[in-house]
Amino acid sequence: MNEYLTITPGELKTRDLHRYMLGAISPRPIAFASTISGDGTPNLAPFSFFNVFSSNPPTVIFSPARRVRNNTTKDTLSNVYEVPEVVVNVVSHRIVQQMNLASSDYPYNVSEFEKAGFTPLPSELVRPPRVAESPVQFECKIVEIKPLGEHGGAGQLIFGRVLRLHINQAVLTKERFIDPHKIDLVGRMGDAYYSRASGRAVFEVEKPLAQPGIGIDALPEHIRNSKQLTGNDLGRLGNMPALPDAAQIQAWWKTHGAQYHNQNPFRAARALLAANQKMDALLLLLNPTLTGK
Repeated sequence: MNEYLTITPGELKTRDLHRYMLGAISPRPIAFASTISGDGTPNLAPFSFFNVFSSNPPTVIFSPARRVRNNTTKDTLSNVYEVPEVVVNVVSHRIVQQMNLASSDYPYNVSEFEKAGFTPLPSELVRPPRVAESPVQFECKIVEIKPLGEHGGAGQLIFGRVLRLHINQAVLTKERFIDPHKIDLVGRMGDAYYSRASGRAVFEVEKPLAQPGIGIDALPEHIRNSKQLTGNDLGRLGNMPALPDAAQIQAWWKTHGAQYHNQNPFRAARALLAANQKMDALLLLLNPTLTGK
């Protein structure tokens, strides 16, 4: 039986709760937010309390939380109150170290663009500049700012309505959509850890069928309760539209049975699943001689 560390917010220090939450809720996308003050001073800062929440209207939300250590707020929050506009730049692996440098707590009149070596690019519909080195930039107007509290660690939700997107064509597929390997994004994790969303770290999960799958509960007991199959294996088998009938099982075994005669059927089924041959894996496991194993 699993043993759990159970935590009740309010019974431990905010900084410790913050650390647990960020370690568990990860990786998180990063909003590299460019804002500008009323007197025209630009600011650039990353926030991993960030995501997209609507495509109609297109809306992103990020949160420059109040600092845990002294309950102060960041220049980004002050700026969007003065000029309710922001450019959300995404962070690729090639700029992660520069982005990290820009997160330093520089004085108000110091440019993070200059300190971190970024190129400001004029926006088309908002005042804050874009980051030229970012592969995708979202020009947004601020439609709401929602404080979640007044103490250190409290989030300040900033709702941005996307007015225009700029996508570097170098990260596009031939179908003109974003290639995850080319855009090579990074995500924020707990402590000093990041993740890289490209290469072998990227994998596909087949979307649920238009017609709901049969479900794990519809699989025969010897499959459902097998200790040799993982929850992921069962999830893929349960995403089939229907169980094959006896004639299909007999025909498959007549054609393929010999090659699996001396193999562990569950191990062989997992290999078939890894090769995206779900139906073959299911037909292999539906051999009547496996019942009860």
